[in-house]
Amino acid sequence: MAVLSYLGFHVVFLAPLLFVLVVAVATRRLRLPRARVQWAGIALLAAIAVAYTIPWEVLLIGRGVWSYGEGMVRARLWNVPAEELLFIVVQPFITALWLYQFVDTSDRPLTVTVRNRALGVAAGFAVAAAGGALYLAGGGTTYLGALLAWAGPVFAIQWGFGWPYLVERWRTIVVGVGLPAVYLCAADFIAITLGIWELSPAYTTGLTLAGLPIEEALFFLCTNLFVVQGLVMWLWLTERLGIDTPTAAAVPAES
Repeated sequence: MAVLSYLGFHVVFLAPLLFVLVVAVATRRLRLPRARVQWAGIALLAAIAVAYTIPWEVLLIGRGVWSYGEGMVRARLWNVPAEELLFIVVQPFITALWLYQFVDTSDRPLTVTVRNRALGVAAGFAVAAAGGALYLAGGGTTYLGALLAWAGPVFAIQWGFGWPYLVERWRTIVVGVGLPAVYLCAADFIAITLGIWELSPAYTTGLTLAGLPIEEALFFLCTNLFVVQGLVMWLWLTERLGIDTPTAAAVPAES
């Protein structure tokens, strides 16, 4: 039986889901007048994801935290497989297009108290500090620590901007994160089982969740939170500022 390559992983697990979601939103929310804002939000997050993730992956791949099976990748950039770069771009689109099936906004003003902003920033950097300590401890907490240290600054920005609003929209966030995270965790488990990539036992805790290394489950939780929280606040911000907001005349009357 032929072994699935990393590119084959994209074809089997990501491309069909992405196609279904594109078709779904093309007949629903993205046909509305705010389509430009919605697509711009995805593109912006995908660009940030690539820029922010590449240095982190270069560090961890170089250290041997994870590696790829022989013949599983076709090309590399700074030691990062081209297929990995594609994954970094595709994941925000999958999560965002799922979120756009049901996300909405509220008329809550953009005002957030200085105290609440400070609390949000402090919480994010507390995550980063805990991660830094685990990473510096080395050994089995290396990957876990690197993940938290990498995620913390993003959470600090997002929570500092508007964690009270995120709390209000918690149901949207739970549903928006839940399905993509579970699906990608399942696909990741299969990829590890097939040997497309593997984690180093020396740099991971050995803890698993339904057979998946806990670090990988946490990775997909964090990255999907990045996307969902980012887009929920992006739509809130642009609507409050009146950016690409449909006028009454632009919205077709319902029959």
